[in-house]
Amino acid sequence: MSLINTEFPLPLRLAEAIANPLFPRIDTALRSGRHISADDFEQHSALVEYHNELEIFYGRYQVELIKAPEGFFYLRPRPSADIGTTVLSELDMLVGKVLCYLYLSPDRLASEGVFAMGELQEEVLSLADEKQLLRMVNSRSGGTDLDKKKLLEKIRTSMRRLRRLGMITALGNSDKFRVNESVFRFAADVRSDEDPRAVQLRMIQEGEAIFHDDEMPSSDSLFEDIEADLDEEQLELEVEDDLQR
Repeated sequence: MSLINTEFPLPLRLAEAIANPLFPRIDTALRSGRHISADDFEQHSALVEYHNELEIFYGRYQVELIKAPEGFFYLRPRPSADIGTTVLSELDMLVGKVLCYLYLSPDRLASEGVFAMGELQEEVLSLADEKQLLRMVNSRSGGTDLDKKKLLEKIRTSMRRLRRLGMITALGNSDKFRVNESVFRFAADVRSDEDPRAVQLRMIQEGEAIFHDDEMPSSDSLFEDIEADLDEEQLELEVEDDLQR
């Protein structure tokens, strides 16, 4: 006796979406917390084409497939979802806010959206309160050179996390990167009639660098051994293993 329920056949469009050779990578990326923007042209195009069908597909797992106003996609688990979630650290979110600020900056047009790690670190240090930043690294920070060095290392760690979430794209082996439109995930609360860059700056300076949104899906492997900076292929294989358990 077959255990497959054929009473409700799979809709043709959904079958096409799942049969798409890009779907395994798209599904793995979304479940690991990655945001897929137009920078990932093929995957983004597939999500645009099959958005309605995949909304239904992920809804069966108590997960919402969100298309942000800026056009990027991500998964938002409901409280009853089986997919694990993660909460970014305070520093991760602050760095994300600063990246969004850079994305809105006129400098982005001049540099074609490319920035160096040193520029990002300088912006974080100049825009946010230094004492607050140092407390994120060490609650008993005395502002020593060692504390400041640790802070810069932590900022690099935050950038690696945000890269894996699709917020930035690393450019070769250099310390340069391109800011993706997905950083608007950190600007969900500044979509108003006000100047978004001014609002973003105010929130950074006032320490309001938080997500006003649900937690993000994750795989435990996404943030384990972050310092090792595993390459993307290894990361995706680990995520797939986690999902099969």
